[in-house]
Amino acid sequence: MANDQYNKGLQRTRQGFFGRIANMFSAGPSLTEDSWEEMESLLVQADVGVETTETLLNRLRDRVRRERITQTDKFRVVLKEELRALLKTPQPLNISGRELSIILIVGVNGSGKTTTIGKLAHRLTLYQRNVMLAAGDTFRAAAIDQLKLWGERTKVPVIAGQPGSDPGAVVFDAVKAANSRGANVLIVDTAGRLHNRVQLMDELKKIRGVMSKVVPDAPHETLLVLDGTTGQNALAQAKGFMDAVQVTGLVITKLDGTAKGGMLFAIQQATGLPIHYVGLGEKMDDLIAFNPEYFVDGLFED
Repeated sequence: MANDQYNKGLQRTRQGFFGRIANMFSAGPSLTEDSWEEMESLLVQADVGVETTETLLNRLRDRVRRERITQTDKFRVVLKEELRALLKTPQPLNISGRELSIILIVGVNGSGKTTTIGKLAHRLTLYQRNVMLAAGDTFRAAAIDQLKLWGERTKVPVIAGQPGSDPGAVVFDAVKAANSRGANVLIVDTAGRLHNRVQLMDELKKIRGVMSKVVPDAPHETLLVLDGTTGQNALAQAKGFMDAVQVTGLVITKLDGTAKGGMLFAIQQATGLPIHYVGLGEKMDDLIAFNPEYFVDGLFED
């Protein structure tokens, strides 16, 4: 089922630059220097990134030399193996073993944070988790309304304040409410902010401080939501948030809407952070637990 979701969700990516890479294997029976140069160009255009592409090609050249690979059909297998090796299989979220676990969601405007929260709440309720949501984005009334709508759709309670209220106060109330109502997971939305705005980043630190006053080791996960269609710009965002707050993992959204998709490799290599979920569609069930093998398989036709 999950593999089918990857195949369907990555259709545009498969038909884009990775499809052109796959076509190289049917262009001729053997590898040439022109093949290497073309592959390098396609990988960079697919948002794999210059440094990650160089790392990948060095590994591939080494294997080709050691294993004396000359045929393109064998090279296709090796390419998929080396792409898979660039990605790590994430550990489960750190949301077990305590009465209340708190997940802080951060990211820039338009990355899909609130939608991700709704879909994540849905996933967790399927696993019998008692979930609550906190509308920590108090700057936009629409953000509060959107989170409340997701609360209704998922049958998950939402703690919210008035537009313009102090987000720290809302989060404090939400943590108290989650404790009193017996929730075991609280997911906190935050205002979308540019990674280079120091004042807004300081506010995130304040929100984290408020949580820790009620639950000493909170938040237990800080997930950064990145828009998969933004390519290499997502790398700058990731580094900015990592410098400001203790990001523990990533969610990559909108992968069904890009013909590139290689940014996952660049992000993984540059940050070392686990990719916990990927967004592969608009439906409630289209936030998928990240599986590196399924992802790489989905980039190529069988």
